[in-house]
Amino acid sequence: MTQQNNWQQGVWGDGSTPAPNAYEQTYNAAASAQAGAAAPGQAAPQAAQAAQTPQAQAAPQAAAPQPGFGAYPGAASQPAFAQAAYAPQPAPPAPAPKKGKGWIVALVAVVLFFALMFFGLASCNAAMSTVANPFGALGEDVSSDYVTTNSVGIIEISGTIQYDGTTASPEGLKAQLDRAEENPYIKAVVLRVDSGGGTATAGEEMAAYVRDFSKPVVVSSASMNASAAYEISSQADYIFTAKTTAIGAIGTAMQLTDISELLDKLGITVDNITSTESKDSSYGTRALTEDERAYYQSMVDQINATFVETVAEGRGMTVDEVRALATGLTFTGMDAVENGLADEIGTLEDAVAKAGDLAGFTQCDTVYLRPGASGLNDLLDLMSESRGSADARALAAALEEMENHVGFER
Repeated sequence: MTQQNNWQQGVWGDGSTPAPNAYEQTYNAAASAQAGAAAPGQAAPQAAQAAQTPQAQAAPQAAAPQPGFGAYPGAASQPAFAQAAYAPQPAPPAPAPKKGKGWIVALVAVVLFFALMFFGLASCNAAMSTVANPFGALGEDVSSDYVTTNSVGIIEISGTIQYDGTTASPEGLKAQLDRAEENPYIKAVVLRVDSGGGTATAGEEMAAYVRDFSKPVVVSSASMNASAAYEISSQADYIFTAKTTAIGAIGTAMQLTDISELLDKLGITVDNITSTESKDSSYGTRALTEDERAYYQSMVDQINATFVETVAEGRGMTVDEVRALATGLTFTGMDAVENGLADEIGTLEDAVAKAGDLAGFTQCDTVYLRPGASGLNDLLDLMSESRGSADARALAAALEEMENHVGFER
């Protein structure tokens, strides 16, 4: 009973001995059963009988701690099974940290990087040429090397006729004509011309390349097809023009600038040391003599005569007929059709259809023939130049051109 009294004091702390309750009865019955283990026939029935009483069955529920009481000082004197009921419970495990979303951002960045690379490569490759629907709207660029159906090649001649490597130069035009010549699927070529002319020699060479091309060539004139550009066009098999196209301007010009009076006003003296009297006639530092003027005029007439003869041969006209039209002025597209310098009013699509017809096909695709894009190094070099140094080089080049070169223009 001493152990029992200590347990009761631990719970209530007043040292009194209250009447046995259901929990005590159960405890006493268990203690009696343990003490009478040597005489099972006597103690065991009593313990079993006590365990079966309604009070004993309700004891575990009565022994549960009341809400709000918590731990108490006498807990150390409780039986083992009573202490376990009041043992502190372990803290719940901390929630697992949420996975960050940084990998999603990284994945999106990688996808965008490769997409931009693919787009850049596609844009560079697309600069070569174009495939379109038969005699209709033009499609997206593809390389002419991959053309596997009957097609009409389109070459654009735009800007000043000169030696700059574009299709408005002898080298650039010939390169694209050679591609069309070597590709068996390109049956004809359309020249899309939008130029007011340029260097006479470049126009002469380009006209020869068009004349010697073995496949049909048709010209589609844009806003302007004049002078050296028209000399090139005259060698085609057929010329289309718009009603408002400025076309023709058969003639040759040579320009000399005399700045000697301006130099005198500025107090600038220029001494030209030459091997002959006329070597500095084109430098612009003095006026031309009468003999020099006559000499240059003879050169212009001679060069222009080749222009007239080239047009007459290409258009199937007499030299006199072309000379009568060689006023140096342009005609409207409507007048050009009437005087024989052009064949028909029409669009680029009309020119493509005509080229296919001359090649013997009623239906053809179209492919643009263009030179490759300029290198990245050229662009970087241009960006690295300062404005001042660029202006100085441009001025020096202009002065050198004026002093050392005489150019004939058409």
